[in-house]
Amino acid sequence: MGWRRKLGIGGAVVAGLLVVAGGWAWFAKPWQPPIVVAEPGAGGVRVTDNGLLANFYAGNGTGPYPAILMLGGSEGGLNPGSPRMARILAARGYAVLALSYFRAPGQPGKLENIPLEYFGRALAWLRTQPGVDRSRIGVIGGSKGAEAALLIATRHPELKAVVAAMPSSVVWAGIDWNFGHVGSSWSENGKPLPWLALGKFDFDRVGKEGVIAMYGDGLKTVSQHPETVIPVERTTAPVLLICGEADRLWPSCPMARQIAARAAAAGHPKVTLLAYADAGHAVQGLPRLPSDPKFDELAGMGGSAVGNNRARQDNWPKILAFLDATLQPASR
Repeated sequence: MGWRRKLGIGGAVVAGLLVVAGGWAWFAKPWQPPIVVAEPGAGGVRVTDNGLLANFYAGNGTGPYPAILMLGGSEGGLNPGSPRMARILAARGYAVLALSYFRAPGQPGKLENIPLEYFGRALAWLRTQPGVDRSRIGVIGGSKGAEAALLIATRHPELKAVVAAMPSSVVWAGIDWNFGHVGSSWSENGKPLPWLALGKFDFDRVGKEGVIAMYGDGLKTVSQHPETVIPVERTTAPVLLICGEADRLWPSCPMARQIAARAAAAGHPKVTLLAYADAGHAVQGLPRLPSDPKFDELAGMGGSAVGNNRARQDNWPKILAFLDATLQPASR
């Protein structure tokens, strides 16, 4: 979900931050993930049209290209890993728009009431790009980006593929890295979408179990707030869900199963669920080499580093196959 290892999830780190919150730490805010607006790099261009902030990568080859809208999580900005993934997809013939929706310069500082219309503008921009086949567009999102991706898909029947990693089955309260009060994560037509509140913060429990304890308590109340559930049955595109059973940020696998069950009950859309036992909130992304200096960070949000990497080694080819099957021409 973008909560970084600095947040601790372990009680000692959180405890230290809270105890000294009135002093240096409150101003330095070491628990916050850094705001990163990754440069597009080779093969990419920065997009600032129509109030958007994104990096765009045109597909390799002669076109027309299927297109993908790529969304990061609660870290905001443009994830530093997004250019590499986008370039890999572009090399396979996809046009990719990696979109920032908060925490970048000129954007909201907290994830609250982000207009769904903003994502609609991004899709409209993609459709007008030279060489893009407007009839073959998909969306990929991770964590809060997956929550957004599923909401977008319920409102854009033209989409042909949805990949939602570490997904949510509901609209949650937003995120403020300054720990201020927040309402809904998303808005539409100027009104907040109904949202599900997290459970009450319990210092000892969060220290032992992780932030998932608060989300888990909130999810137990969902039957009392059916208006917060994402109506996945309104989605026409096939959906690929990816989750880690050991996720310590939020209950992504229970929520993924709720999404799949709701779709099955309605008879649509077609949902494929990939769940991994020894993986957490780093379950999806490009695999890493064990020699990578950041390899061990894969374990920071649940599961082991090896387990998360194995999950990535398994699901990354399956993501590519899913996109090829749903977005590429049958003759490819």
